[in-house]
Amino acid sequence: MLDHLGIPCADPDAALAFYVTAFAPLGFREAMRFETPAGPVIGVADGPGPPHFWLSPAAPGTSYEAHVAFSAPDRAAVDAVHAAAVAAGYEVLHAPRVFPEYHPGYYGTFLRGPDGNNVEAVHHASG
Repeated sequence: MLDHLGIPCADPDAALAFYVTAFAPLGFREAMRFETPAGPVIGVADGPGPPHFWLSPAAPGTSYEAHVAFSAPDRAAVDAVHAAAVAAGYEVLHAPRVFPEYHPGYYGTFLRGPDGNNVEAVHHASG
């Protein structure tokens, strides 16, 4: 299980805009912010609790592709994430669908974050 995850970002504020816009259907919001000499470290939560996802400034010239999957309560929420991303003009890697190669009830959408990361909303059903 994921307790928390932090990823480096070229522009944490641009990354925050992506995550809170595209994943608004999952309740994403800025929960905490710490200013550092390199830039802000921003904690993102999916409800009233503490942040479990952190965005921090990347070292200049850093190149990477992280993958992070956020749990969605149902297929409709996955579809809503996709719709929010499309409406905002974000890059869609895979539109919502079942990925039977993972397991029969795996339903997800994959997006490209502003730092090149592969970001997913997924719902796991039993069938």
